[in-house]
Amino acid sequence: MTFNNKIVWITGASSGIGKSLALALSKENCKLILSSRRKTALEKVKSLCDNPENISVLTLDLAETETLADITENAISIFGKIDILINNGGISQRSAIIETKIAVDRKLMEVDYLGTVALSKALLPHFVANKSGHYVVVSSLMGKFSSPFRSAYCGAKHALHGFFDALRLEHDADNIKVTMICPGFVNTNVARNALTADGSKQVEQDSMTENGLQVDVFTKKMIRAIRKEKFEAYIGKKEILGVYLKRISPRLLHKMVLRSKVR
Repeated sequence: MTFNNKIVWITGASSGIGKSLALALSKENCKLILSSRRKTALEKVKSLCDNPENISVLTLDLAETETLADITENAISIFGKIDILINNGGISQRSAIIETKIAVDRKLMEVDYLGTVALSKALLPHFVANKSGHYVVVSSLMGKFSSPFRSAYCGAKHALHGFFDALRLEHDADNIKVTMICPGFVNTNVARNALTADGSKQVEQDSMTENGLQVDVFTKKMIRAIRKEKFEAYIGKKEILGVYLKRISPRLLHKMVLRSKVR
């Protein structure tokens, strides 16, 4: 797959992985739509990109699912078409199950799962009509195996795999592709912005995230996976071994995760 003459829509584009993707893809011969809740931050990202005349900013809030159908129509009208939707927007969570308010679980499902699903479903008729389209979904290794203190996040990411595996099967004949991107630890603000037991932000960085892949290194690997139209891509350091260990011996993976003392 080539990005040549493609229109790419990126959610969560104001920071972290989304910002890095925007900067990298702006060097390609394609047009970009950048979305998040924060227009000022999106405009800042646009100003840092190459070829800003090929970039449009469109605000959205994934938690407001009832607005996403109209926003999708607006997105299509900007350049007349969308070829690739990169579902990158979302939030994380750091708290013990026994302490976590159900409102936090609900928020993670509303944003990370239902918001992503609603946006993707709104765009689906456009992809079907064009007999072409590519969903890229930033999941997590936590969508393949779980870790302590991330229960709501793991649940939402596992749900994404179930939905998009079904979508890929249902629309294979429509030439619609799905690539699930599963990051391990990437050095972004994801931990600082993670919700705690009462719904407030953690604010502090954690050592594993800080020592994770640099975001530009991750982005290069992610773009390579998109080009290859991979079904799934596991991108990280040694933590990606957990995916394979889960298949071989879930009990051994359980013991290893406990020994890592992840927080």
